[in-house]
Amino acid sequence: MDDTERVAGSLAAWVASVSFADREADQVTELLIEAVVWWAQEEGWRAYRKARSVFPLPEPMAHLHSFVDVGIARAGAPPIVVEVDRSDRKRTLDKLAAEAAQGRVALWVRWGTGTFAVPPEPVRLIPCRVESRRGPHGQRLFSTPHADPPPPEHTDADLTLAEQSELFETEPDCGAH
Repeated sequence: MDDTERVAGSLAAWVASVSFADREADQVTELLIEAVVWWAQEEGWRAYRKARSVFPLPEPMAHLHSFVDVGIARAGAPPIVVEVDRSDRKRTLDKLAAEAAQGRVALWVRWGTGTFAVPPEPVRLIPCRVESRRGPHGQRLFSTPHADPPPPEHTDADLTLAEQSELFETEPDCGAH
């Protein structure tokens, strides 16, 4: 049973619920990896950080193994692999494509300030848009976008001109000299 669309939609909703403010790039990546692990655990699956990948490392380390950010084991369903990146790395796409060719559901959580190119099938994109600003020491800080605050509540009371003027009267300051 191919449940790739359901899985991708579920993770996308989970990632969309993540919020943070003024984090550096490495902190955002770590926070999103942790969010993926929590999502998998909430689904009742086993999640492994830095899971071994089928994709080889480049020479001269080809005898070693590459890793995915999160590997997820599911009973009775194909495993899921998730990579979390800020940049558009060809190596990440190649790794996810190799994982998908082995029957895994390949999800790419991309975060950043711009728009993201949709990767070719079967890799699924999970976008996470953020805002960026310069911190007090010139470092780039990232935050999830905040929705406009709701409008203030208004009263149904009928305020006359006299009542409004009373609202702006100040009381004498009895404690200051």
